[in-house]
Amino acid sequence: MKYNIKEENKIKLTILIDNNTIIDRYFLAEPGLSFYIEEDDKKILFDVGYSNAFLINAQKMRINLLDSDYVVISHGHLDHTWGLPHLINLITEAVIEKQPCKKAELVAHPDAFSLKIIPEIGPIGSIVSVNMLNHYFSLKLSQKPRWLTPNVVFLGEIPRKYDFEAKNPIGKTMKEGEEIDDYLIDDTAIAVRSSRGLIVITGCSHAGICNIVEYARQICQEDKVYDIIGGFHLLDPSQEQIENTVKYLENLNPDRIHACHCVDLPSKIALSRVANLVEVGSGIVIEY
Repeated sequence: MKYNIKEENKIKLTILIDNNTIIDRYFLAEPGLSFYIEEDDKKILFDVGYSNAFLINAQKMRINLLDSDYVVISHGHLDHTWGLPHLINLITEAVIEKQPCKKAELVAHPDAFSLKIIPEIGPIGSIVSVNMLNHYFSLKLSQKPRWLTPNVVFLGEIPRKYDFEAKNPIGKTMKEGEEIDDYLIDDTAIAVRSSRGLIVITGCSHAGICNIVEYARQICQEDKVYDIIGGFHLLDPSQEQIENTVKYLENLNPDRIHACHCVDLPSKIALSRVANLVEVGSGIVIEY
């Protein structure tokens, strides 16, 4: 489904949590990710980091997370979901105190809350069950794209088009009662249609950043990409992966990219040679 973009749809993205902080900006950081997206009158909390740090930063920026229309989870790993118990605490206390509180729609892939484990570490997935989430949110688990507003879409399951990405599993997961390698099929992203082109917002990009962007272009029927922001999952990538990712971005020619969270320094340097790489950190606000 393709919508007509309103001539002046206003998009504001606040980085509640990233691995980095910015000098002279006194916000918390942690190895996690959480964004707050405002598109006209809709408010979307995208991922919740590892702890309650996203709540503390939101309070400092006078963002009322109880007014969120959607909570979107990019995938089930701890650095994107372990803030959920703290969000549930916030909601519970608001109800007890009779404070205004929307019942947000929580959107994720159906496998996002399945068991995820690395044997030598232990469970690394969500510590909140689907049954508990049902009490606090209107739960919408979907493999298919789901439009949140006329211009914002949850992409659902990402087709693995490029064979240089998403090649290695991370630990194990459960599927139909069987323990299998976890290729993070639940990893997904958000795409926003703007008058300048697509804004692609990712969590960790376990599905592959190039796979994600290609699928966003397909679903939104839009070739032009204005910005890509989030984790690109380029942590000591193979030579094949980084070379092909750089080549893809060079051909894509986005106006800018905000590579953060799970992108190492050598990868950022490589990306910066072909794209306008912009610094990211907790507390930054981007308006489109």
